[in-house]
Amino acid sequence: MSKAIRLAITMGDPAGIGPEIIVKAAQKLRSEIELGRIELLVLGSGAALDKACGTLSVAVESLPLKMVDVGPVEGEILTGQISPVGGEWAYRAVKKAAELVQAGDADAIVTAPLSKEALHLAGHHFEGHTELLAHLTGQRDAVMMLAHGPMRVTHVTTHCAIADVPKRLTPTRLRRVFSVTLEALECLGFDKPRLGVAGLNPHSGEGGILGKEDEEIIAPVIREFREQGYDVTGPVPGDTVFIKLRANQFDAVVAMFHDQGHIPVKLLGFDVDPATGQWQAISGVNVTLGLPILRTSVDHGTAFDIAGKGIANPDSLVDAAEYALKLLEGRRKKGL
Repeated sequence: MSKAIRLAITMGDPAGIGPEIIVKAAQKLRSEIELGRIELLVLGSGAALDKACGTLSVAVESLPLKMVDVGPVEGEILTGQISPVGGEWAYRAVKKAAELVQAGDADAIVTAPLSKEALHLAGHHFEGHTELLAHLTGQRDAVMMLAHGPMRVTHVTTHCAIADVPKRLTPTRLRRVFSVTLEALECLGFDKPRLGVAGLNPHSGEGGILGKEDEEIIAPVIREFREQGYDVTGPVPGDTVFIKLRANQFDAVVAMFHDQGHIPVKLLGFDVDPATGQWQAISGVNVTLGLPILRTSVDHGTAFDIAGKGIANPDSLVDAAEYALKLLEGRRKKGL
């Protein structure tokens, strides 16, 4: 039997739904743990995990995980409230998880949601997990992938103003995103991955009439990869490229900016009850590629409004753990 893959699961903000979905996810992953495929190391507040177990009537000692408390943190965790205390717990969990992976004591990080506002209140001025991990690893060129079933989308730019997107579309950045996306697809089992590249402008610029970036910046890099033997297509207009992805014409799409890539994946990943307008389930995974550390995450927020009520859905966290497992097993097979 191969060595179990050790996943460092960060609790995120302990005042949110992180503790609850970790308890539920650990129960759902029990068979994989008992088969020896994975081990779960949970980093965060042990007291918050105990409280979630009490809410769910689960004995904490029955959970198939190891709790690593990253405290003490001065101040009370107030369930459902944004505070610097929650932000500090979240920061320390990610920092410890990164240290474990870099030391070889864990294989990947799986993150429950944190609050950017709480993180900033605690004095840690990062835009989110991706930027924090880039800082902790000294690697600034990370790539975000969102995945929901066969919908896999990486992003050339993410958390920046729309006005700043064109100047960030450099050949160097495009090459980086294409390369790590193709590598990830190979680790997921695609021998000859097919990559679709979204255009920046409407109709991919319409021959330069609606913008010149597609023709002058994006298209030449696509030609480079095609000349190297890769199956890369584009730039494909943004209003049709995701339809083609859903129709299995591509294995993944490279989006040029945050909302271009996020909207189609989240539209399919959020299951809404039409009678109540409430989320019935949220699925999908956020993957950070291109860092020395592999990180997968839930594709939703802290949900402070339902924290502590015992009704949070753990499916996205389970998906994130299983995606990390799949990517790491693929890397092992490729000797990476």
